[in-house]
Amino acid sequence: MIDYTKNLDEACAKFRKILEGQLKRVEDMKAQGDFTDYAALETIKIGVCGGDGIGPIITKEAARVLKFMLSDLVDSGKVTFIDIDGLTIENRIACGKAIPDDVMAELKSCDVILKGPTTTPQKGDGMPNIESANVAMRKALDLFANIRPVKVPEEGINWCIFRENTEGGYAVGSSGFNVTEDLAVDFTVTTKQGSDRIARIAYDYARKNGRTRVSLVTKANIIKTTDGNFLEDCHKVAALYPEITTDEWYADIMTAKLVDPKRRKDFQVLLLPNLYGDIISDEAAEFQGGVGTAGCANIGKKYAMFEAIHGSAPRMVREGRAIYADPCSMLRASVMLLSHIGYQDRADKLERALDICTFEEKKLAITGRDTGATCEEFGNYVMETLRSLI
Repeated sequence: MIDYTKNLDEACAKFRKILEGQLKRVEDMKAQGDFTDYAALETIKIGVCGGDGIGPIITKEAARVLKFMLSDLVDSGKVTFIDIDGLTIENRIACGKAIPDDVMAELKSCDVILKGPTTTPQKGDGMPNIESANVAMRKALDLFANIRPVKVPEEGINWCIFRENTEGGYAVGSSGFNVTEDLAVDFTVTTKQGSDRIARIAYDYARKNGRTRVSLVTKANIIKTTDGNFLEDCHKVAALYPEITTDEWYADIMTAKLVDPKRRKDFQVLLLPNLYGDIISDEAAEFQGGVGTAGCANIGKKYAMFEAIHGSAPRMVREGRAIYADPCSMLRASVMLLSHIGYQDRADKLERALDICTFEEKKLAITGRDTGATCEEFGNYVMETLRSLI
């Protein structure tokens, strides 16, 4: 019989360190204040961080549209845009960090952030195994709610997906370890505070937007403790919203029902832990035209970040197709940014312009190749449409 005492002692020490960090995070959550009141700010600082790959190209178009939509507020000094470089994979590898210290300081100097996609190294690709910049930013700025709307009017699809953003399998995703050469361990984390706050923001959205159903999606039949606690805490919040129907789905069945034309129209608001929310929102985006069409909001009490739901598409860059990248993901994210900082009327106009360009007129098509419009040409189309609405 092999003596694993040393391996177990080392594993226990590592696990203790992880738990200590998570317990500190719980105390930090308990001590948090209220959400930022953007109307009370003298200046709203919007950081524009292009990322890498196709990120700078599509972010540039979104920032151009945002600056047009907010031009009077920029002129008055109420809104200012701050360009933030340094989140490229090359710079992150050189610094050995998911987000270099100077970039993090710049991000924290802003109130809201418009962020392009970033490359995440994975095992076997020859790059250092640094943490995802997205995950690191969400944790550092405590952006606990990831909100991903998807709509396809002609098919009766109008979903809003609320993904818990700082816990689950992503909370300590880079902290797993090999106990022995045969046994590797990763972790999933759920807290009552984390589950409560994502549930409250989802149900509050449902109430304010006339949604009558919230669907809880877990694998609580298998992942009994963490998913079970998430489900239990969500039901406690649901009891505060008696006018809203709450139902439960297992994650694997939900993926099936979203492709069922008879059932998918029934869904309105989906509320999920981190990993399932990531997977199912990507599936949902395919109905809208692919992940390139979908943006998302990452909301915390102090900070907020808005981005595409897709990656940096390095292959498009290698093949010289980056100029044909679809900016709709970042433009949809910009709609959410405008709404979040209190300019719902402008958000509505931008959303209407995007609906005209993508669902109705469709004068230009984005194909990701020279068979379709370039990113800039599509941006110009959206700008022309906006001018006709204002």
